[in-house]
Amino acid sequence: MSTSSPGSGFARKTFEPDAVGPLDGVRVLDLSRLVAGNITTHVLADLGAEVIKVEKPGRGDDLRNWRTAGVAAWWQVYGRNKKSLALDLHRDEGRQILLRLAESAAVLVENFRPGTLEKKGLGPDVLLVRNAKLVVLRISGWGQTGPWRQKPGFGTLIEAFSGFAAMNGFADRPPVLPAFAMADAFAGLYGAIAALTALRAAEVGDGPGQVIDLSLIEPILAVLGPKAAEHRLTGRTSRRLGSRCDIQAPRDVYPTRDGRYVALSTGTQGMAERLFRAIGRPELVDDPRFRTNADRLAHRDEIEAIIAGFIGGRTRAEALAFFEAAEVTVGPVCDEADLAASAYVREREVLIELPDATMGALPMHNVIPRLSATAGLLRRPAPTLGEHNRDILSGAGFSAAEIDRLIATGVLG
Repeated sequence: MSTSSPGSGFARKTFEPDAVGPLDGVRVLDLSRLVAGNITTHVLADLGAEVIKVEKPGRGDDLRNWRTAGVAAWWQVYGRNKKSLALDLHRDEGRQILLRLAESAAVLVENFRPGTLEKKGLGPDVLLVRNAKLVVLRISGWGQTGPWRQKPGFGTLIEAFSGFAAMNGFADRPPVLPAFAMADAFAGLYGAIAALTALRAAEVGDGPGQVIDLSLIEPILAVLGPKAAEHRLTGRTSRRLGSRCDIQAPRDVYPTRDGRYVALSTGTQGMAERLFRAIGRPELVDDPRFRTNADRLAHRDEIEAIIAGFIGGRTRAEALAFFEAAEVTVGPVCDEADLAASAYVREREVLIELPDATMGALPMHNVIPRLSATAGLLRRPAPTLGEHNRDILSGAGFSAAEIDRLIATGVLG
């Protein structure tokens, strides 16, 4: 359910605790911390899975500590639709509770350093004895095998090692890391795909559960595309070209007369020719320097200067209106303030507002992707630490007295 939010213009959504999604009945035990695992289970939770965050008593998921102006915004976004169980896995009784919960789970997600689960007596061999159809998703920096399996693997190291930082930025400046948890995000999305694939395999033909070995390094290499092949073909490494690239020209970010920016891409020959005609330079279509994409790449500085000169004489609004009328692929470079003011973002409900105990209403992304027949849902806000201890354990057959004892002894937070 949504209503208009007069403060920001974003649609104001309400949580619907009884909503049912396509993954209803799928229980996920999430032992992960920070971004990659939380994105995996965030996707599953938005699609209706019962995601139980198993967190360390007293501290919880480290994502809770990523705060902006005192608000744990990262946790509020990626913790939505989940439940929290504060359970001490360092204690035998805590581990036995987890094994009991695993019997009714479909997926278990963890991102400890390889071997940690085994040391706790919770390795896949133990888990799969308890539940032969369980899917165990193991996320690590460098994978469960290989000489670097024990090497720490935060996303920053992966973004550097993968080649991304080396190709990002400008030639006369140092390599640039992404300004967000990119490697973790890619791995999180691959993790959701892998978990759903393994669930499908377990459902069809009464198949077994399995272990998924998901590193952070392999998804980012997959998303970067044919870089290894290009190096083999040319012997060259990727150059830092700023907003330009080695596969098409013109393509860049261009300043406008009012100090704003627009981005332009000519991914096809037809679009490049349309651009030349739109700016009143039809002769460039047959100019031998710019006739083909290869020609334009060889004379990149010259063609980019022509485009920059045309755009630089207009305000951003004028440039956008001009190119939209000409059906040329130019768009604004936006920041958060631009998105907040965007009619497109509001009307499509790309960003929405959800009730929040601290802010009253917290803006965040909507449920994605948009399925026409089996849509995702917004069931509950991100939980406080241990909020669902009693709900989860009573559902697993523990009495109120047993739960009280577990809390008193510190097994439950």
